[in-house]
Amino acid sequence: MPAKRSKPQSSNGNNKQKPGPARKPRKRGAATSKKPAAKKRSQSGRKPSKSGVRWWPLLWKLGLVGLMLSVIGVIYLDAVITNHFEGKRWSIPAKVYGRPLELYDGMPLTEAQLAFELSLLNYRHVYDTPGPGSFSTNQREYTIVTRGFDFWEGAEPSREVRINLRGGRVSGMDVSNQSGSIVRLEPPLIGGIYPAHNEDRVLVKLDQVPKQLLQALLAVEDRDFFEHFGLSIKGIARALVANLASGEVRQGGSTLTQQLVKNFYLSSERSLSRKGIEAIMAVLLDFHYDKTEILEAYLNEVYLGQAGKRAIHGVGLGSLFYFGVPLRELSTEQMALLVGVIKGPSWYDPRRNPQRALERRNQVLQIMLQQGVLDQRSYDQVVQQPLGVIKKPLYEDARYPAFLDLMKRQLRKDYRDEDLRSEGLRIFTTLDPWAQESLEQAAQQQIQNLENGYGKNLQGLEVAGLFTSSNTGEVAAVIGGQAVRYEGFNRALDAYRPIGSLAKPAVYLAALEQGYHLGNLLQDEPLEHVLPNGTLWSPRNFEKESHGQVPMVVALAHSYNQATARLALDVGIDRVVDVMERLGLQDKVL
Repeated sequence: MPAKRSKPQSSNGNNKQKPGPARKPRKRGAATSKKPAAKKRSQSGRKPSKSGVRWWPLLWKLGLVGLMLSVIGVIYLDAVITNHFEGKRWSIPAKVYGRPLELYDGMPLTEAQLAFELSLLNYRHVYDTPGPGSFSTNQREYTIVTRGFDFWEGAEPSREVRINLRGGRVSGMDVSNQSGSIVRLEPPLIGGIYPAHNEDRVLVKLDQVPKQLLQALLAVEDRDFFEHFGLSIKGIARALVANLASGEVRQGGSTLTQQLVKNFYLSSERSLSRKGIEAIMAVLLDFHYDKTEILEAYLNEVYLGQAGKRAIHGVGLGSLFYFGVPLRELSTEQMALLVGVIKGPSWYDPRRNPQRALERRNQVLQIMLQQGVLDQRSYDQVVQQPLGVIKKPLYEDARYPAFLDLMKRQLRKDYRDEDLRSEGLRIFTTLDPWAQESLEQAAQQQIQNLENGYGKNLQGLEVAGLFTSSNTGEVAAVIGGQAVRYEGFNRALDAYRPIGSLAKPAVYLAALEQGYHLGNLLQDEPLEHVLPNGTLWSPRNFEKESHGQVPMVVALAHSYNQATARLALDVGIDRVVDVMERLGLQDKVL
């Protein structure tokens, strides 16, 4: 019995007794002594521990799904960027040009016409030595320096020409110390054919943009452009400090890359999600492409204003739109204004809000001074200059609507409409701006004379006109109605009226083909002729007088109606119609 009582004391390691009998007292002891402790654990720790273990797998799975979706989203955005940026970036509208003014010794040219042509091209009148796109005068002597232009048969450089105007002609022309040459001014831009979204732009290469314009743009919009990775933490912080210090929004934190992404790929929606996508795409764009390529794309994409339904994009067109000159002729203060307008083209529109635009330009000049783009002396000079904006854009699409209508009808016979609107074609036409101006003035004057002479009987009188070159037959000017800027019904092309005396050349040609000669005598006396519909036709001369027998050449020269009608009936109407068709008349004559 004593031996049995001692066994439990030696049960910690060396005895080999079966555990069953020895554990029973321990189990009972544990049950009686540790039951409260077990109850305490269940109340204080076990359930929260199981709950935490249960949430971690869910969070891990959700994080994994979110990561996968983010990767897929980034891959999609990356594909969007590369496909669009490496493909056809813009739909470039076709540009339409009028005829270039050719200067040569002895050509007919008045001072009024020369002034009109130079004004149309926005040549500047200077009082010192002229440069490209400017001219000086000394009494009747003009010194003109052309801009140079890439014509259809090749590029022509800028040239200096001196001419004298005497008796309505060019006299004593001297071209860069060479006589006997022909000098062409660049052709005037008279219109365009635009894509459905009506975006207009003139593409420029980075090396065609003045260095000072690039410096001003980077100083104002993104001074860390060549250092950041598409996002600029420094720029965001700097803008935040500047805006807090001024109490208003004076600077933005977006980089040029972000602005390009917003304009090129995204909408103008203001939301955190759109801003986040913009940031991701900016980083991807910066990763894939060189900084210079991104900068060139920005210069061609940036929105700079509105001309009616036409949106002005890119600094190349912006320069022409606001100042009427190509980029290379911009002055420092003009470059500053062009950069300043980027912040808000409508708000800082120099034509509608000149004072606001002036303040913005001066703010840009101040930044250029602070960033070392300008020195103090240059700044003091340019800040005093006016805006230098032309009153109207260099060209307006509604300026020559009737002529452009004729041109489009001809082009659509050979070109697809999509190509005309998006392939950047340059279309050189035969429009003569001076002839067009003269035709418009003559038509308006004739209408006024008729209304003054006949009073209310001629109210609502309409007009149409077409002017062609006597040497080449080229169409030089067209007006389609009394409202010469109206783009609607083109009476010069679509109005059907009795052609009257326009039929007479065909009558006399048909007679000559049948053996008549200009000396044949014709009877200019009243006649009556029954038409196929039974109507009695009895033509009379304009002056209501008959002239008896007259030579055929006299009847043609004086446009005698009676003599011509008798000749047409003698020759045969069918032969006259045949001549008209061979002359090019396409519509049904009879």
